[in-house]
Amino acid sequence: MSSAAVESGTRSRTRRAILGAAAEVLARDRAATLADIAKAAQVGRSTLHRYFADREVLVKAAAADAYLVIQQSILGAAVDEGPPLEAMRRLVAAMVGAGDRLLFLYGDSAVLEGFEAGDEPDSVDRMVGDLITRGQAEGVFDPDVAVQWIQGTLWALVYAGCESASRGVLPRHGVTATVIRTLENGIRARG
Repeated sequence: MSSAAVESGTRSRTRRAILGAAAEVLARDRAATLADIAKAAQVGRSTLHRYFADREVLVKAAAADAYLVIQQSILGAAVDEGPPLEAMRRLVAAMVGAGDRLLFLYGDSAVLEGFEAGDEPDSVDRMVGDLITRGQAEGVFDPDVAVQWIQGTLWALVYAGCESASRGVLPRHGVTATVIRTLENGIRARG
């Protein structure tokens, strides 16, 4: 392996570490300093500044990265495969797994200002909406409730679960089951 490839891999890992630390730290404390983020990423401030000139640039990059991580988690959940209820459970687990990114991205409306996710065919909203529509068509989810309502409820429950875990109200390992139980009891078609 060439030294350029090793350096590129190291740069990529360092960048990912900074972006992950930024999401984690800023999800807990919106006023955290760049020094706090550098410490969490286990890099020096000068290293952080080599990658991100200032806080605004870092927050924008962290928002784009958080969206991408959430999107990849949802893609990994294969929500278009298998029975809708099982797909919904995989979706919840995937979203909870990206909890710090979710809390960072959606916990402060200022983070999303100017952020455009795009309308690509695999966008998060479209994938989740398609799953809900499929579940309604198959009689698994209540067809009398708007897709957008179920989708908003899903995001709100996952967010609330992740936030509860970050505050110590719920154990992290219990968030997925709690969200699934609450969601299923509210969106299942009446028997």
